[in-house]
Amino acid sequence: MSTPELIHYGIYFLLTLGLSTLFAMGGVGSAIVLVPTFNMMGLPLNLAKAIGLFINSSSTITASVMNFFRGVLDIRFALPLVIAILMATPLGAWSSQYVPVVVVKWILVAFLITAAILLLYTKRETKVVYDKAWILFLIGFVVGIISGMIGVGGGALIMPLLILLGFDAKKAAYAVSFIIPFSSLGAFFTYLSFVQMDWVLLGVVSVAAVLGGYLGDFIMHYRLTPAQVKKLIAVLLLLLAAKMIMGLLRLHF
Repeated sequence: MSTPELIHYGIYFLLTLGLSTLFAMGGVGSAIVLVPTFNMMGLPLNLAKAIGLFINSSSTITASVMNFFRGVLDIRFALPLVIAILMATPLGAWSSQYVPVVVVKWILVAFLITAAILLLYTKRETKVVYDKAWILFLIGFVVGIISGMIGVGGGALIMPLLILLGFDAKKAAYAVSFIIPFSSLGAFFTYLSFVQMDWVLLGVVSVAAVLGGYLGDFIMHYRLTPAQVKKLIAVLLLLLAAKMIMGLLRLHF
């Protein structure tokens, strides 16, 4: 491997490590910021989405397995979400190749802003719980279509929505960490059918994401509160959305 290639992969490693650490501190998958960032750095959008989906899966699957064996995961609660997302994310990923890139980017901008607002203003008091299976299925299906199309795991949107519906934050977090590998891998394999993958880059950023997940979890427990980190992440998402909007407006004007 040549020196320029080493530098190239090194930049992606450090960027992924930093952002994955930050987003792990807030309990949010880093693909929501890595996909637009990778695209801005020159990766084709569909390749950036495929890599982002795999990163989300690799960084959450360990936590999902641990939660299952610790007995803190409510399978009955998570099952409608899993079924809906397994159906919807491949459909969203497949349909993305027929949707203009500009439209996908505007959807991603809307997703970033919505996630940021929910992170900033979601209340945690449990008052009324809307726990009907069809409601959970509908949430999973709609979020699955969107997340498959724009290449993110969907956890940043599902988690606040479940809290808004009245579910306990920890119960929602356990369910979301269990859901993300299913949603991300389903869409990832769909993208592989029409995207030329850079396997070296995929391996490099996946290692960085896993390391960032462990590092972020450690920092969150010993340095910062989740509320502080989520505010920081929300601001970062809004700044990224603003940068994407400026780039999209330049295309039109």
